[in-house]
Amino acid sequence: MNSLRKTLPPLASLLPFEAAARLESFSKAAEELHLTQAAISRQIRSLEHDLGVKLFTRRNRAVFLTQEGRALAGVISAALGTISASAVALRSVHCSHRVVLFCQLCEAFYWMMPRLSSFRDQHPGIEVQVVTSTQPVADFDQHFDVALQTTGRSSGSHTLAFTAADEVFPVCSPGYLSIDTPLRLDALGAHTLLHYRSASADFMGWDGWLHAFGHRLTPQQGSAVFDSYPLTLQAAVAGHGIALGWRRTAGTLIEQGTLVQPCVESVPLPEAISVYTQCGARERTHVQALLEWLRAQLHA
Repeated sequence: MNSLRKTLPPLASLLPFEAAARLESFSKAAEELHLTQAAISRQIRSLEHDLGVKLFTRRNRAVFLTQEGRALAGVISAALGTISASAVALRSVHCSHRVVLFCQLCEAFYWMMPRLSSFRDQHPGIEVQVVTSTQPVADFDQHFDVALQTTGRSSGSHTLAFTAADEVFPVCSPGYLSIDTPLRLDALGAHTLLHYRSASADFMGWDGWLHAFGHRLTPQQGSAVFDSYPLTLQAAVAGHGIALGWRRTAGTLIEQGTLVQPCVESVPLPEAISVYTQCGARERTHVQALLEWLRAQLHA
């Protein structure tokens, strides 16, 4: 008979206890593990009941480790650390040829995918797995080696490898506006402007773009608002109005003739793109190869 089954405490309670002990806070542990504070408290009560000892004292909405709790926390932290290190080592052996690249959805679709074949041609022994999200990398809770996102978005504790420039300018479909001469900025008021409403401060909207040239939106100006930047670009492609395009994402559509630049004005952003690495990832030669390739592509 397996004695571990009889002697081990409830395994589901170990991670909540480790986090609560390390942070000395049920609420911070709940935030870290994406659980409710009630769930953390329930798991720790279950662990205390199983062991027959108090692991925390609770005073004035604060919690403090007891002597028994502190001793157990050291054992559990060391054990989980050993398990984690073994799992990381096994994954790296099994997937030593694979590099996971986190990329914002729009950059992945419009910029990364058309170029990725050149990396594979240069490095046929390296598999690049692209994972995408509309959320910042700080909120991404899965494994990655390298991350590419707009500068200014939350990055957590990940290491900045380098930044790259971009530029922002109006774009529209050739069917929406036949361009014989460049459109003046004061003539934009006669057109429908397509807006992307972003909760993040990293995104330049029409207000900020026009302000760079001493202009501003007029109250009566027609507009359409979207909650997704890829959808905003697609609305421009479909001829619904004029959007703001980033060279990284709109450049391919301009080269294909799907979009055009109705205005000559453009706002340069010297550090628009940031590339990050996961802790320890740069020690892998495959990760270094991807970083070098990204640097060359972004600085081209």
